[in-house]
Amino acid sequence: MAFRASLRLAAAARPVAARFYSQAAAVPTSSASSGTAAQIQRDAALPNPDPAEDSASAALVREHSPYMVATYARPPPVFVRGEGSYLWDIENRKYLDFTAGIAVNSLGHCDPEISTLIAQQAKTLMHASNLYYNPWTGALSKLLIEKTVASGGMHDATAVFICNSGSEANEAGIKFARKVAKTIDPSGAKHEIVSFQNAFHGRTMGALSATPNPKYQAPFAPMVPGFRVGTLNDVAALPDLVTPSTCAVIVEPVQGEGGVRVATDEFLVALARRCREVGALLHYDEIQCGLSRTGTLWAHSHLPPEAHPDILTTAKALGNGFPIGATLVGRRVVDKIKVGDHGTTFGGNPLACRLAVRIVERLADEGLQRGVVRKGDLFREGFERLRARFPDLVREVRGRGLILGLQLTEDPARIVKAARERGLLVITAGTNTLRFVPSLVMSEEEIKEGLAILEEAIKATRE
Repeated sequence: MAFRASLRLAAAARPVAARFYSQAAAVPTSSASSGTAAQIQRDAALPNPDPAEDSASAALVREHSPYMVATYARPPPVFVRGEGSYLWDIENRKYLDFTAGIAVNSLGHCDPEISTLIAQQAKTLMHASNLYYNPWTGALSKLLIEKTVASGGMHDATAVFICNSGSEANEAGIKFARKVAKTIDPSGAKHEIVSFQNAFHGRTMGALSATPNPKYQAPFAPMVPGFRVGTLNDVAALPDLVTPSTCAVIVEPVQGEGGVRVATDEFLVALARRCREVGALLHYDEIQCGLSRTGTLWAHSHLPPEAHPDILTTAKALGNGFPIGATLVGRRVVDKIKVGDHGTTFGGNPLACRLAVRIVERLADEGLQRGVVRKGDLFREGFERLRARFPDLVREVRGRGLILGLQLTEDPARIVKAARERGLLVITAGTNTLRFVPSLVMSEEEIKEGLAILEEAIKATRE
């Protein structure tokens, strides 16, 4: 089976990288830029040593990098194939993926059913613009409303705006909130939007203005005016933070990028109550923590109706890798948004929406959600073992379901590299936090395999 998989990988990668394979093969081992004999010995002891400077991966990166705007600091592997919980790079190294494309591939890589739907719809209709109706935008909107209400979340969810990404979904939510406030108070005095420390809502200017992190904001300052920042879970501060000038509060029930920090039920109930008192809208950003990642369809689904949002945003898992986002709105919002207030060229295209219909159907399955809770517990058990073995390193475990954070006492960069070189992909969040957002369909055996690799990686960094 593994041999056939290798053959398929080689065939798939050949058109992209054939010349790089030949170039790498032509370099004598004695002249390899990987350096000393000690380095060679070290690499030989690792199942997945990072590709060397004379590798096919490095050659491909050198050719392409000059033409790409600098965004992410990427590690050396070049991924060419995915299947289920695994990725393969151009060197045919295999990696167990605890990142799921940053909480995107909740059904795993290259899910066969979704791949088939892509091919079918691509041969039928991909795009006709929002000047016209198509069967799938409305079908997805209807399904999202029905599944949301049935899940116990957002009880007055009424209508949906379909877009292309999480940032766009949040931009729509910000615009909708400002429009509602202008309708109520045409003077514009009610325009402030509250967000919280450690939040991440996107990189477009409106969403970025609600993301109070100097690393992201400073290069693009000044921000959009009218944003205020509070402290998550500080109930006592709410009266001064959320005022009659507030038009909306945007909050992640579980902060992902900020370090996997969970908003308490007490805080969200109090926040919702304060929003009602001053006539502000409540906006839950569930782009990373929603669609069953916590074990319920939405991270807020267990809350009482009084704590439900007026605006709910989602993306990431909604397309399992295909770009799509959505902004759900309730009765307080929907009547205030008129034709021409907002729009999108690509959002709601038939291909993205047909995929999302099936993805939502599958992610809303209660059996899958029970599995998420069970697998989350399995991760936690493994993390407690790590804390017992490395008490000076592991400080705290945070999160719910399969959005989990392991708070460390030092920068996790060496652990991330050591894990990668042993065949496991993990990512970071916040300050000194390892973030775990694997596929929701990852098997328990794969979780155990990954935890064992992680333990070995940590051990290697302690020696």
